[in-house]
Amino acid sequence: MQGKLIIFSAPSGAGKTTIVRHLLSRNLNLEFSISATSRGKRHNEINGRDYYFLSAEEFKCKIDNNEFLEWEEVYQGTFYGTLKSEVERIRSNGKNVIFDVDVVGGCNIKKYYGDDSLAVFVQPPSVEELQKRLLSRSTDTPEVIEKRIQKAEYELTFAGQFDRIIVNEHLDKAFEDAEKCVHEFLNKAK
Repeated sequence: MQGKLIIFSAPSGAGKTTIVRHLLSRNLNLEFSISATSRGKRHNEINGRDYYFLSAEEFKCKIDNNEFLEWEEVYQGTFYGTLKSEVERIRSNGKNVIFDVDVVGGCNIKKYYGDDSLAVFVQPPSVEELQKRLLSRSTDTPEVIEKRIQKAEYELTFAGQFDRIIVNEHLDKAFEDAEKCVHEFLNKAK
């Protein structure tokens, strides 16, 4: 039996990665779909664990070969995408695929897989709180943070296109809400 798909999307800094990591530690038969990106690797990231790091040229070649389920040029010259081979490898092993993707990517995966997927939007309590979180990370320049905030304001308008919305104001509550909705989805008969 092929696994189901659970999509977590959010503006950068809303907490989707933390929630996805929490869910992976639970007994839900989940395997993480590692996205590909053309952005540079951060100091604590590992190729093949956090992302498949590709050059922009390699990424474009895979686009031309129709190897992505979805992809987007998130920032000028910076691509992110989901490799079809990654999703099918996980599903064919009977595992449920969990995604940590940007908002447009989440919408595209949901469109492609329909009822075999659950799309969850992680929403920050406010744009101001989101900005505080991005600043506290200390991983981006003020200019990059400003771009991320502008993009987040746009991405928040997509929340209604998702099956579920989790407001991440208190992390423990967000963990609880995420576990509950994923558990319900996985136990629902096809």
